[in-house]
Amino acid sequence: MAVGVGVGMAASYFWLDRAWYAQYDRSAFHFFNDGEEWMQMDKAGHFFSAYTLGSWGHAGLAHCGAKGSRARWLGGSVGLVFLTGIEVLDGTSAGWGFSWWDMAANAAGTSLFIAQDAAWGRQRIRPKLSAHLTDYAAIRPDLLGEGLPERILKDYNGQTFWLSFHGDLLWGEGRLPPWLNLAVGYGAEGMVRARADSAEEAQPAAYRQFFLSPDIDLTRIPTRKKWLRTLLFVANGIKVPAPALEYGDGTWRGHWLYF
Repeated sequence: MAVGVGVGMAASYFWLDRAWYAQYDRSAFHFFNDGEEWMQMDKAGHFFSAYTLGSWGHAGLAHCGAKGSRARWLGGSVGLVFLTGIEVLDGTSAGWGFSWWDMAANAAGTSLFIAQDAAWGRQRIRPKLSAHLTDYAAIRPDLLGEGLPERILKDYNGQTFWLSFHGDLLWGEGRLPPWLNLAVGYGAEGMVRARADSAEEAQPAAYRQFFLSPDIDLTRIPTRKKWLRTLLFVANGIKVPAPALEYGDGTWRGHWLYF
């Protein structure tokens, strides 16, 4: 397990270096304050990624027989270790820089997983992601992506990050189906550059969005098939499309199906 994770991380760093950082010159290690960029949507992404990778690491170690605190601390920290490596790459790139804000988000995501495992032995609050295509990518395809995969990953206007709460945490055991959750979401729209106060080309008025929506905990869907349980566990980081109530730009909106 350790060898596999190490090889996977090394391969990911190599691929990112060629695909992402090669377009910028190398520089001496330096810091960069990006706390006000993208309305903190990128920080929500770091939080989600650190948590998700930690949950996968924990599951992998538990599958190998690791128990208790060993699986919790070693597996749960996989996301923090991996994303710290990404920050080091940022710190040696002329186009970026090491961000303490990113590191704070990474640590928060890891802490959420470890704290829940220590307190409850399970995850009752789970970060999730949903994404859809927007028209903003056509305005700045260099920043927001051109093809489908790039637009899903880079266009923060179409991304929503959620905290999905188990029903037993909100309304108790046995009152509603155990797989039924309630999720609160955060997003932002109208962004075509990192900073809203930039003096570059004009952009639509950016604003924050807040959502409330039902959700499904896929890991609580009963099945005897191991491969299906694994698939549901991995897919559980994605918010299931559902009706949603949105507040943003001073207006309430309802969506029959939001993703």
